[in-house]
Amino acid sequence: MRISLLAALGATAAALLAPPAAAVPVAANPVPGSITTLPLVPSRPGAQARPATPAGPRSADPSGAGETREIQAHGTGSFALVGVSWDDPQVTLAGSVEVRTRSAATGAWSDWYRLAADSEDGPDPAEHPSRGATAPFWVGPSDGIAVRVAAADGPLPAGLRAELVDPGTDPGSAATPQSGAPAGRAAHGAPRPGIVTRSGWGADESLRQAGFVYTGNARTVFVHHTDTANGYTCADSPKLIRAMYQYHVKTNGWRDIGYNFLVDKCGTVYEGRAGGVDQPVLGAHTLGFNANSSGVAAIGTYTDASVPQDQLDGIAKIAAWKLGLTDVDAKGTTNLVSASDGSRYPKGQSVGFNTISGHRDAFVTDCPGNELYTRLPGIRSTAARLQGR
Repeated sequence: MRISLLAALGATAAALLAPPAAAVPVAANPVPGSITTLPLVPSRPGAQARPATPAGPRSADPSGAGETREIQAHGTGSFALVGVSWDDPQVTLAGSVEVRTRSAATGAWSDWYRLAADSEDGPDPAEHPSRGATAPFWVGPSDGIAVRVAAADGPLPAGLRAELVDPGTDPGSAATPQSGAPAGRAAHGAPRPGIVTRSGWGADESLRQAGFVYTGNARTVFVHHTDTANGYTCADSPKLIRAMYQYHVKTNGWRDIGYNFLVDKCGTVYEGRAGGVDQPVLGAHTLGFNANSSGVAAIGTYTDASVPQDQLDGIAKIAAWKLGLTDVDAKGTTNLVSASDGSRYPKGQSVGFNTISGHRDAFVTDCPGNELYTRLPGIRSTAARLQGR
């Protein structure tokens, strides 16, 4: 059911549209990228399924006599991130989605990887996603694709297509974190960490919707993982974020990238959704609880893999600073009101959260992965120390 923007934000949230002039710095020469879409076709008779290498720790999808569709292995133009989408964002794909890609550097084909059949991050209903889609998966520079999708039972969603994202080339200058004013303006304000701005990672500002939507002050930071491969280099982080930005906007139909901030495995903090890093920008990261919160995503998958200490420190720094802007205790608790029955809690229910929480605390998901989730107490302690508590 579609609801108004004000209803989605809840009675305590203020939604404001700011003119583009209020944006954070825009790149003088936006970095171009592109998405190539390829339709899936009915599978060949007798095609045999083979086990996939999971992109993350997901239980095996049940086998059944459901519809199957595919893209047979063939060469393509350049891309580095892949996903699968379908026409109706209200429809869930119950089944398996698997891809394999050809390395542009070596010509070798990868193993099969299983994609999350439903993107677990998302906006509240007022943002009107235009397509259903899997979570995107970073594969690095590639020039070949194969896809297979199998329903657990019955038909697959209509309009299935592969989304091949080319992140474009890097900006002329390196992505350098920009420092800000020391300490917050509240009694327990933490030092602002260096943040790579959108212009620093090469955001094409013409892609997103004009203007910005603001909510009430962030009372909770929801920690996520992007559920993408961990083998990226930190030099690739701007490319990965540009590709994710394109996927969220062009494929999902969101107004901008979903996360408010992203942190790579080297601990570098990146600005996410536009509107000002020190402003309460409404994100699209935790369905039902995007209002009065900020979404921080660790780039990678942390279900079984250990989280680098630099990344943990980066998450703690940005959480401490963001919460400290309005004197929110990083080791405290707060209440938020659910804006969607699609969350873990019915719409309208007031829910208590730690001020630094995991995505799974608000939504039925494994995110941010067991390894990262178990490190949240340490992140809270570090953030509180940074706030001088």
